[in-house]
Amino acid sequence: MTTAAGSRPVIAADVIAVDWGTSSFRAYALGPEGEVEERRESPRGILRLEAGDYAEALSAEIGDWLQARSGALVIMSGMIGSRQGWMEVPYCPCPCDLAGLAAKLERLDWPEAEVWIAPGLSDRSIAGLPDVMRGEEVQVFGALAELPEGSGLVCLPGTHSKWVTLEAGAITGFATYMTGEVYDVLQAHSILGRLMTDDTVGPDDWFLQGVGQGAADTALLRLLFSVRSRVLSAEMPESAARAYLSGLLIGHEVAAALRAHDGAGDVILLGAPKLAKLYETALSSLGCDAKLIGADAVAQGLFQLAQRLPGKAA
Repeated sequence: MTTAAGSRPVIAADVIAVDWGTSSFRAYALGPEGEVEERRESPRGILRLEAGDYAEALSAEIGDWLQARSGALVIMSGMIGSRQGWMEVPYCPCPCDLAGLAAKLERLDWPEAEVWIAPGLSDRSIAGLPDVMRGEEVQVFGALAELPEGSGLVCLPGTHSKWVTLEAGAITGFATYMTGEVYDVLQAHSILGRLMTDDTVGPDDWFLQGVGQGAADTALLRLLFSVRSRVLSAEMPESAARAYLSGLLIGHEVAAALRAHDGAGDVILLGAPKLAKLYETALSSLGCDAKLIGADAVAQGLFQLAQRLPGKAA
């Protein structure tokens, strides 16, 4: 491996990084030092494709990049490597560092390019229950430069939020919270949703009220009904119901995670800016500082995996 001016590692082949999740597809055409030259995103997540259409979808999304970059290497992460995806790649158990993850990459048989799929990670909770993730671990490794000595606590907000612990560059454990999915289900399929308007959810006073309530009371199922009862008793306008519900759920999650990581210090937030801002506001209201990092860290994580494939370093 050699380094270019600026000390970033250089890889011999062009790299196309693909983060292929349940509901979305993101791809990055990377330069020789891992810099993003082009990016694109589409709603072609694995659950939005007919079974077996992965090859056609990938060709449609990045075929022009492959034509312009002869011999390009494609590295993919996310649910594309799950049991429901193109090819299942077994999980790596925690603790796991970048080298350990790279060692478990598996090559996909695709005639248009050399394609590798990253594994996910598995862990067990204190109670002995299994937990898994796919894709978020690559984002975390891509953000290692932002963590002093490669250690700290990272939160990845989303449909299934992940709280990840790192020590000396290795992921030592993580926990999943189904906050985003529960929020969507309650809006779409519960009596609470009938009260809600289309008002945008932001870090306003109603959201903060929800955070405070959700963080202070462990009886979440009881608290949820207050979304309805507060509107019916005229304590809260219908326009505030979505923000208040979001605050209840995020506050409950953040408080539980902070209790589980007592003394962890600042939290790194890794994800979409709008949602990450809500988590930053919740953390701040609970006395914890947070640092926001963009979701494009996955591109750097995939580039670092590509560097560790045999024969790919320049």
